[in-house]
Amino acid sequence: MSTKVFIADDHTIVRDGLRAILEAQGDITVVGDAANGREAVDKVKKLKPDVVIMDIAMPELNGIGATYQIHQIFPSVEVVILSIFSTTEHIFRAFDAGARGYLLKESAGIEVVNAIRAVHAGRRYLSQKIDEILVDDYIQLRKVTESKTPLDLLSPREREVLQLVAEGKTSREIANLLYLSPKTVETYRSRLMQKLDLKDIPDLVKFAIQHGLTPLK
Repeated sequence: MSTKVFIADDHTIVRDGLRAILEAQGDITVVGDAANGREAVDKVKKLKPDVVIMDIAMPELNGIGATYQIHQIFPSVEVVILSIFSTTEHIFRAFDAGARGYLLKESAGIEVVNAIRAVHAGRRYLSQKIDEILVDDYIQLRKVTESKTPLDLLSPREREVLQLVAEGKTSREIANLLYLSPKTVETYRSRLMQKLDLKDIPDLVKFAIQHGLTPLK
């Protein structure tokens, strides 16, 4: 039985390249794709793939946020993160959001196929260039010490608003995207400033870029 795969990446050439690799396998079918995290969540709800290949740095909703939302709605859908980020913090955030696999873009190719088959079979998959022992140690350390990064202070919704603010969306635009009132969005903005101890919007933008919440264009 063919494994149904969905691809989320904001670069058309990456989506097309992955589709070509995957559909050449014979046992994998690409059922759809998306250019941002919000579109990915909406389409996954309709298409119900087995596995999602998810970029981290995408506009409107980054891959970590999208993974979290998909995992909350369809925990049976496995997500493999495909990213340029190799830090243990990014990897921890991905698995904490519900991802089952993590691949580096520089090593993508046939390894994507291996990752899809592994996570579809219920196994975790890490890119061959990532030290699995170090990642396991880091995850356990984070759980035991409960050490917090600034992002840990924010709820998933606050991170979502932060990304949209950093991308230059107005309060009304954000309100329309998230089905909130503009006043509620303004409240989120103020809360973000307080929690992160930031003074203005440029500081919020800088923070979002530094922590990989939004792609640097």
